[in-house]
Amino acid sequence: MKTQDVRVLVMRVGGTNCDAETQRAFTELGAQAQVLHFNEVIKNHSILDYNALVFPGGFSYGDYVRAGAIWATGTLTKLRKDLKEFVEQERPILGICNGFQVLVEAGLLPAFNGISEYPKATLATNIPIGYRCKWVYLKHENSGNCIFTKNIPKNKVMHIPVAHGEGRFLFAKENEKRYLQKLYDNDQLVFRYCTKDGDYPNGEFPVNPNGAFHDIAGICNPQGTVFGLMPHPERAFYGWQLPDWAKTEQAPTFGDGKLVFESMIDYLKKRF
Repeated sequence: MKTQDVRVLVMRVGGTNCDAETQRAFTELGAQAQVLHFNEVIKNHSILDYNALVFPGGFSYGDYVRAGAIWATGTLTKLRKDLKEFVEQERPILGICNGFQVLVEAGLLPAFNGISEYPKATLATNIPIGYRCKWVYLKHENSGNCIFTKNIPKNKVMHIPVAHGEGRFLFAKENEKRYLQKLYDNDQLVFRYCTKDGDYPNGEFPVNPNGAFHDIAGICNPQGTVFGLMPHPERAFYGWQLPDWAKTEQAPTFGDGKLVFESMIDYLKKRF
């Protein structure tokens, strides 16, 4: 497959944001990317007509009940069969911020034994409580399983912003140790919050912006083709989006977020 043949569907609903920025990231790299409302997809399209699927950030349906819960329920109700086929064919699914919450609520992550009937994790209210919009540092933990970070060296520290009120990744207390070990055993751990020097905060604010267990910022499924992260790579795609670009003698052309989109496209070019 050539880059220009890659077809990406960026879905949106009421409350979604950054769908245009996400689309722009893919088109900048030469791929085709289309933004469609979820209802339009249900009525006139099939997700199987696309090579990749993206659930972008925002506050879908106002985040009533729980962040991402309503959209996840609607997705499973309307798209369960096609979604299962999409995953089985190892087509990429990316969930950014609210999209990560949707993937967890829908049982698509961590998906230790396939799509789970009930969520195995949650993205809970930030600790300290409050909406957090700031730039954070992430360390890349994956050893090569996640197709979205193939172009990122292991242990690379990345600078990407977060913008959420419910980003605290948690497992049920009784499952914490067992599920964390599964993440490591399956190479599903992708990003952890860290300092600029790559040190882990062990849950301490503000380096860990939400109190996430084990400083987890992003995980993938065991196949590495479904990926969710709380930070927004589309907001760190261009060099001029970086918070300190005006202080540099020459701003970089691209930011760290580009590597996520680039890795996904490279996977599709080789795989299909």
